[in-house]
Amino acid sequence: MKKIGLFGGTFNPFHNGHFAIAQAFADEVGLDMVVLLPAGNPYHKEDPTGVSAQHRLEMTALAAEADERFAVSDCDIVREGKTYTFDTVQVFRQQFPSAELWWLMGMDSLLQLHTWHKWQTLVKQVNIAVAARQDSHLSQAPQALHAWLGNALQDGSLKLLQTPMYNISSTEIREAVCTGRDTGGVLDRKVEQYIRQHHLYR
Repeated sequence: MKKIGLFGGTFNPFHNGHFAIAQAFADEVGLDMVVLLPAGNPYHKEDPTGVSAQHRLEMTALAAEADERFAVSDCDIVREGKTYTFDTVQVFRQQFPSAELWWLMGMDSLLQLHTWHKWQTLVKQVNIAVAARQDSHLSQAPQALHAWLGNALQDGSLKLLQTPMYNISSTEIREAVCTGRDTGGVLDRKVEQYIRQHHLYR
């Protein structure tokens, strides 16, 4: 059975921290493919950075070329209206009906999972891999998640990754580009070239 991971984010821009956690996701779960999902622009709002979803998609695609397991999808960009993880998972469930699907999130998101749209149905349709964050711990999980957490950890549908989220700030990257400072090697060379070529974050 094919194992496919889904990793959504703003990716503004996609940096080496995103790349490293996507690789850890693939390695630790044993995925055949990781689909990177740049988010659409906020509904009826312009992105404050002035960088379009299409530019973010292109930068993510360039970075993804460095690992043959990575693919990029625009499904969260082209869908109109509010985008829910539940709806994104339905797209891939239809596209890969026999695949084992995994969704990557940070520990901070896991602790809020009970507030997500149709979360109890969602966790029956996709397995969840969680990357650690320094300020969030499983012990902080609200009561609403306790029963599910216990079952999911036991049956393997929830996996805590050994590799933590990398503490790289997209805001600091954008500020460095804007002021002409070095980005400190946290961007793929092709992504850096793309940013320069299209005068992004200026």
